[in-house]
Amino acid sequence: MVPRDLKYSKEHEWVRVEGDKAVFGITEHAQAELGDITFIELPGMGREVKQSENLGTVESVKAASDICAPLSGEIIQVNEALRDRPELMNQSPYDEGWIYRISITDAGELDNLMDAAAYEKYLEESR
Repeated sequence: MVPRDLKYSKEHEWVRVEGDKAVFGITEHAQAELGDITFIELPGMGREVKQSENLGTVESVKAASDICAPLSGEIIQVNEALRDRPELMNQSPYDEGWIYRISITDAGELDNLMDAAAYEKYLEESR
């Protein structure tokens, strides 16, 4: 099930907009494809990121995958719980398994992301 209140990237990241801030994570689809997540390289606090920029890596029993920034902004919070419990990304990808929060610098970039219906169609077409 794809949550309706989020935006999505083609790299299978989700975005929850909270005013002028946004929270990011990987989608249910991404975590399922990766399998059991064993490590995440978290981005640094205060870092300025650009849309589509590589921010780190998620490692699993199957593969390693880059994390890309779905929006530009300054990282204002990272989910420190993932350092000791990366499996939260498998167990709760849309809630406890979030990765980081930014202060959005270009809200217009939201237009480059998909809504839930478009993301579902994208998943269907990529199978």
